[in-house]
Amino acid sequence: MKAIGYTQAGPVDGNGALKLIEVDKPQVGPRDLLVQVKGISLNPVDVKLRENRAPDGGPGILGFDAAGVVVETGAEVTGYQVGDEVFYAGDVTRPGTNSELHAVDERIVGKKPATLDFVEAAGLPLTSITAWEMLFDSFRLTEGGGKGQSLLVIGGAGGVGSIMIQLAKRLTGLTVIATASRPETQDWVRKMGADHVIDHRGDLVAQLRDLGLAPQYVAALTATDQHWPAIVELIAPRGHVALIDDPQGLDIGPAKFKALSISWEFMFTRSMFTTADIEVQRDLLNRVSAMLDDGTLISTVTERAEVLNVDTLTQAHLLQESGRAIGKQVLPGL
Repeated sequence: MKAIGYTQAGPVDGNGALKLIEVDKPQVGPRDLLVQVKGISLNPVDVKLRENRAPDGGPGILGFDAAGVVVETGAEVTGYQVGDEVFYAGDVTRPGTNSELHAVDERIVGKKPATLDFVEAAGLPLTSITAWEMLFDSFRLTEGGGKGQSLLVIGGAGGVGSIMIQLAKRLTGLTVIATASRPETQDWVRKMGADHVIDHRGDLVAQLRDLGLAPQYVAALTATDQHWPAIVELIAPRGHVALIDDPQGLDIGPAKFKALSISWEFMFTRSMFTTADIEVQRDLLNRVSAMLDDGTLISTVTERAEVLNVDTLTQAHLLQESGRAIGKQVLPGL
């Protein structure tokens, strides 16, 4: 089957260049679905792996979002059948979704939103899981909870921030403050539902003070090492910081005096370790799908390619690397 892969770690216009390749059809495990991929999306993890992780035992296939149609099921699959339309975020330890066919554990797969086509639907799984797990696993919020409290989303216009703002506004009582530095990104986070918008290129502490808010929760989605001193100063005592990026180092000592909680969110953990609660991701994707269908949530897709080939996928990687992507980038299947 056809796939787009890479053979060496490095820049997308150098050693890490993407190539059209032929690979064997995936082997389907007992709990796996074999999916004909009809839509994919780009995430920062694609860029990080391409730059830093050399493929092992053959070309590396990236892609950790997909929407498509089930064409085969494993012997122990119970939740899906051939012909079902699905969407999911995959498993970072297995070949990715930039291929004609893809094998994925049914327990991390949701039903595709009926109101979105395959390409649009592919833009939602990874970011929705990440945002949901930060809100309800990391911060331990409950639905309807958080009244009288606030959440600061640093990097609110990105893929995770865009859906986190919506989930927080629809499912909790939190006041949501999002950071964005350009007029277009500020407009975007307001569209997503942010109550307040501040500029992460400015003085975060002063801007929060002007709003009269000291957030109990901070979702540090980007440049956490750069913003760390401000986060520790602006957050409420006994607050909670959750992060998803890769800071080179954080001095957590100053967090002691506010008795802060600090945690990582990595949405691939459940699939990597086949945790006892792995099916939580299926359930939350089905919930997100229903919320998209009833209009409670709106799509976060802003960039949509007409075809998937080496050139369009390379351009998507370059936009992701630029740090100027808003919302999600999606492409059709091969």
